[in-house]
Amino acid sequence: MIALSDLVFRWPRQTSPCLDMPGFALAAGERVFLHGPSGSGKSTLLAVLGGVAVPERGRVELLGQDIVALAGHRRDAFRADHIGFIFQQFNLLPWLSARDNVLLPCTFSARRHGRAGDPPAEATRLLERLDLAESLWDKPAAELSVGQQQRVAAARALIGKPEILIADEPTSALDAERQQAFIDLLLTEAAAVGATLLFVSHDQRLAAHFDRVLSLADINRAAMGGEA
Repeated sequence: MIALSDLVFRWPRQTSPCLDMPGFALAAGERVFLHGPSGSGKSTLLAVLGGVAVPERGRVELLGQDIVALAGHRRDAFRADHIGFIFQQFNLLPWLSARDNVLLPCTFSARRHGRAGDPPAEATRLLERLDLAESLWDKPAAELSVGQQQRVAAARALIGKPEILIADEPTSALDAERQQAFIDLLLTEAAAVGATLLFVSHDQRLAAHFDRVLSLADINRAAMGGEA
């Protein structure tokens, strides 16, 4: 489902790459927990996987498609069709309601719209499962608390049954009870459609829920002085 090879990425004005990965692969339906210290390149890797950042070298294959070879607008369309992304900073549209933010993928992707079945009903189901009070569904995202925005971002990623789910520190703003409910929902929804889940967090207490646990240093030579 995901395969990286000979990947090198560095930000502008960086002398050394922050990602240098000979190879990395996730199978269909696999649930992988990736951890590493702050600043180790976790979010950069997810940006590359999502087609938001383009490496200077290497292949990034998702569902057999090398997204590095795609033009920018085609990478955007591919991401909208196939990837549910929970960003660390949420990236909600602040003037849209919680419900309308959840429905955005179905607006941008006919494929996600079709896979959702009845998108408004599916948005309602996800918001209820994530324990967001109905009184908040039509409030602008800017008026929600950080934890509430995080749950809206999760519902937006899940709607339309994407084949790949990428989550960047998705439980950081949730209390323990809601954190467990969120993990349960994410794993249940991924299993229901056979989605591959890559979950990044510094909280290694969550690792037991996943099929495979990796440190970024295990797969990134840049983090290990060339010895990964």
